[in-house]
Amino acid sequence: MGYDERRWAGKWALVTGASAGIGRAFAEQLAAGGANVVLTARRRDRLEELASKLRAAHSIKTEIFATDLGQPNAPAEIFAFTQAKNLEIELLINNAGFGAYGPLHESDLARQLEMIQVNCSAVVHLTRLYLPEMVARGHGDILIVASVAAFQAVPYISTYAATKAFDLLFAEGIAEEVRRYGVHVCALCPGSTTTEFREVAGQPEHTFRGAETAERVARVGLRALAEGKSSVISGLKNKLSVEGQRLAPRRMVTRVAASMFDPGK
Repeated sequence: MGYDERRWAGKWALVTGASAGIGRAFAEQLAAGGANVVLTARRRDRLEELASKLRAAHSIKTEIFATDLGQPNAPAEIFAFTQAKNLEIELLINNAGFGAYGPLHESDLARQLEMIQVNCSAVVHLTRLYLPEMVARGHGDILIVASVAAFQAVPYISTYAATKAFDLLFAEGIAEEVRRYGVHVCALCPGSTTTEFREVAGQPEHTFRGAETAERVARVGLRALAEGKSSVISGLKNKLSVEGQRLAPRRMVTRVAASMFDPGK
């Protein structure tokens, strides 16, 4: 894997959006490396099933906390839960997020605002809650799941792309703030991934070409974090695409993205 798989062995990792997709892959890989995991997502039944599976397979400790990060008080509730359990969170993975596809003027306003809450506000809130303890003890890791959409405007998923640009810049900024304290922060930028994301977003299949597995994306993120990188793009094609965008005028890149994502296609 290119890094010590047991970096977090015996330590506690908190994974948001752990019930499916990349979040579930994070939990499985961390547990395989001996980490204890706090799993949080909206669906309690899925969390219970995953926690049971991980305990049986890897003899690790698990805790679950079902909550909806679309609610502004959810991050504080998660933090209070881990505090009450006296859990020292060594690794925070801000993975929870979702998208919504279609023209903004036809979209559901509440859904757009909830996306900002989950993808941005909850990320800042959780990071701010757990970061002081990491700084105080001189070690800790935070992984924030952004997207290759963070590098450009993407018409028809405009709000989603903007939230992921926020996540990328937020992660890269605080990575430099806290590096001196022995704390590592990294933004993971995947492209299309075989998860429930497309169905939840209502995005057509033609916009999800060359999807990577959630397991591969999670592995790339954990490796980059362990290596001290402040950001990483998963997948060679995605890396080449991002580099190519930098050579073209921004409006041209946006127009190409619009043609790819146009609902009329």
